[in-house]
Amino acid sequence: MTSQTPAVALVSGGLDSMVSAALAREAGHPLLALSIDYNQRHQVELAAARRIAALLGATRHVVLPIDLSAFGGSALTDGSIDVPKDGVGDTIPVTYVPARNTIFLSLALGWAEAAGARDLYVGVNALDYSGYPDCRPEFIAGFETLAELATKAGVEGAPFRIRAPLQHMTKADIVREGARLGLDMGLSWSCYDPTPAGLHCGRCDSCRLRHKGFVDAGVDDPTAYAVVPPAP
Repeated sequence: MTSQTPAVALVSGGLDSMVSAALAREAGHPLLALSIDYNQRHQVELAAARRIAALLGATRHVVLPIDLSAFGGSALTDGSIDVPKDGVGDTIPVTYVPARNTIFLSLALGWAEAAGARDLYVGVNALDYSGYPDCRPEFIAGFETLAELATKAGVEGAPFRIRAPLQHMTKADIVREGARLGLDMGLSWSCYDPTPAGLHCGRCDSCRLRHKGFVDAGVDDPTAYAVVPPAP
């Protein structure tokens, strides 16, 4: 049954945001898809986001420009910082973009309040991931409290719900969920450092975690890699 209330889903172009947005659709929400063009080094993920929004039948897809490269501080926005290729470590990697999910959810919150939406979907995951602090359950709970305090809707008794349906899933669980939903997961993009030929590099954290998810799930990986990813 279709809900009368839309949901705003952050759609980055990656596998996790694809599955999260598909779960919003499955829950019956008309889908408002939001992608952020933050002047990341590679625009290929925005092309993937457009494919995903179309696949999921989004009522509207907004690609919002905001230039986080002006701040720097991340290998994803500063071309002088190399993307690490040595596997997932124990520290927060240089691919972390300062406060990215806080910024993105704030923008999604603004659209949600304007559109009368109460549910915001974000594809964060705190199991098979690179250790980013803004992917943890504590962050999601804290932002939901902030949303209630910071908005007209919240103080008038119509609070927002930050939906993070993948929060406690492994990457294999996410792949299985994508398969259950019948998604063409090959339309998504995960690589932090694509090759000039337009392939996933196969060596960055994101490629390693993506491939491991497909292998552990027992699902064929549709991704075109320059090299087969080693273990994370």
